[in-house]
Amino acid sequence: MTEVVVLDYGSGNVRSVVRALERAGASVTLTADREAAMSADGLVVPGVGAFAACMAGLRAVRGHEIIGRRLAGGQPVLGICVGMQILFETGVEHGVTTEGCGEWPGVVERIQAPVVPHMGWNTVEAPADTKLFAGAEADRFYFVHSYAVRDWTLVTNDRTAAPLVTWAEHGGDRFVAAVENGPLWATQFHPEKSGDAGARLLSNWVGSLG
Repeated sequence: MTEVVVLDYGSGNVRSVVRALERAGASVTLTADREAAMSADGLVVPGVGAFAACMAGLRAVRGHEIIGRRLAGGQPVLGICVGMQILFETGVEHGVTTEGCGEWPGVVERIQAPVVPHMGWNTVEAPADTKLFAGAEADRFYFVHSYAVRDWTLVTNDRTAAPLVTWAEHGGDRFVAAVENGPLWATQFHPEKSGDAGARLLSNWVGSLG
């Protein structure tokens, strides 16, 4: 069975992520153990709350090193919500700039919309050759966030291929909803809270680990 580790670094209630991955067919362990995280077929980085707090928790268990080493070896990583945001270079909240993992260039900043947070179901604009959204391209997904990566342009990086970027819009503001970039995939929304559509996404990711 496919082995998945959900990285446990104190970021919110992650039991729903564990259960959703188990329903997707994975054997799931919730842990911060470095050896387990490095040897698993896939690593999930969840995240709830503030960018700075999540980065502090991640660094406390040396999670940023685990992510970097896995990606350097081509081992799959999936970021969810703030677990996606911390993969970027920096986050700016309440005038405070926090250094992220730096796997992608870009700034996580407050959404420029009349109503924030962006909370509820929304459609996405997935690229034609997506693997993550296969079979769920027209579905709605559940978002809960006030910050996102906006106006992002990335042609290529050290994973050689240009990333596949999925977009969403809230209150007229366009932001990155998901990224597929070699072994590193991530979603701004919560697939574990997105019903059948989210279940399809997680199944797609787990299926890609074989």
